[in-house]
Amino acid sequence: MTKVKLRRKPISQGRQTLYLDFYPPIPHPDTGKLTRREFLSLYLYENPKAPFDKQHNKETLLLAENVRAQRQLEVQHRQYGFLSAEQRNRRLLDYYREQADKRNGSNSGNWQSSIYYMEQFFHEGVKLSELNVAACDDFKRYLLTAKSQRSRKRTLSRNTALSYFNKFKATLRQAYKEDLLKTDLNFKVSSIRAAETKREYLTLEELQALSDTACLLPILKQAAIFSALTGLRFSDIRNLTWGELQESKAEGHYLQFRQQKTNGVEVLPIPEQAVRLLGEKGPPTERIFKDLEYSAYNNTLLREWVKEAGITKYITFHCFRHTYATLQLSLGTDIYTVSKLLGHRELKTTQIYAKVIDKVKREAADKIRLDI
Repeated sequence: MTKVKLRRKPISQGRQTLYLDFYPPIPHPDTGKLTRREFLSLYLYENPKAPFDKQHNKETLLLAENVRAQRQLEVQHRQYGFLSAEQRNRRLLDYYREQADKRNGSNSGNWQSSIYYMEQFFHEGVKLSELNVAACDDFKRYLLTAKSQRSRKRTLSRNTALSYFNKFKATLRQAYKEDLLKTDLNFKVSSIRAAETKREYLTLEELQALSDTACLLPILKQAAIFSALTGLRFSDIRNLTWGELQESKAEGHYLQFRQQKTNGVEVLPIPEQAVRLLGEKGPPTERIFKDLEYSAYNNTLLREWVKEAGITKYITFHCFRHTYATLQLSLGTDIYTVSKLLGHRELKTTQIYAKVIDKVKREAADKIRLDI
C-alpha cells in the first residue's frame, strides 16, 4: 500500500517548503504517469526565533499533517483526482522561487536577483491558474520601467529586463509542461527586444601598449593579456588548473576545460605566447591563476593600468575577450571559427563582433579624402 509522508525541502530566505511524498508512486490523474510528490504551497522557517514565526510553524505543520492524513485516506481508496485541483492552485511566487532554487552555476545569481522584481509586481497570493496574457504583458512593461536595486536613480537596463522576463517565460513554459497552466502563455507572450550594446575593445597597438606597461597587480595584467590571447572569460581563467593545460605534437598547446557559463566541455587551442605568460607548470589540481580574485579594488587597479598605458577607453576585464574576438575577425579568421573559439553555442552571438569590424572598415574607407 502507498504510504504518504510529509517532507521538507530547503528554499530561499531561510525557509523550507512542505510536500507530500507518495511511495510507491501513484498515477497522475491527467497524464497517467507515476508521480511521488505533491507540493503543498506551505513553508516553515528553518530557525524560528520570533514568537510569530514559531506560531506560524506550529499552525502550518498542523495544517500540513491534516492534508497528509486526508491524502492517505484518498490514496487507500485509489482516489487520485486531488492532484489536479491542488496543483493548479499553486501560487506563482512559490513556484517561481522553486524554479530559481533549482538553478546552479553562474546563472543562479541572476535567477535569485529576478525574484525581487517578481515579488514587487505580483501579490503573494496570485495563483498560476490566474495568469493570462494581459498580466504577463503588464509585468513586461513593469520591468522596462522598474528602478534598479543598485541605484534608485536608474531604471533596469533593457537587457537586464530582457534577462528577467525570459526567466519568467521559462517558468511559464515549465508550468505548462507540468499541466499547471492550461494555456501555453510562454508561446503567446512575446519577449523583450534586446538592446544593441557597445562592445569596447582594444586595437593591436593598444594591447601592445598595455603589455609594455607595468601594473600594480601583476597577476591581473597576466590574466588580462592571457584573456586577449585566448578569448577566455574571467571566471574560466580564475578556475583554470594546470591539469587542463595540455600539449600534443599534432595539436600543440590547448586547454580542455568546462565553461563556467554554459557548463559545456571545451577544447581550446592556445598560442605559444599565452603559454609563456604562465611560467613554470604546477601540480595538475592547482589553479594557474590562484591569486586572481574579483573585487572593486582590482577593477580600480585595472582602470589605472589602462590609463597609465595612455588608453582613454573604458575597459573592463571582459573587454579583453571582446578584443580577442575583434582582432581575430579583423586579421581574417572566419566568423564560424571565431564562434567556436569563443565557445558560443549559436553563430548569431558572434555576429555582433562582425558589426564592429564593418564599422571599422567604414571608418577606414572614409579616411582617404581629396579636395575636389
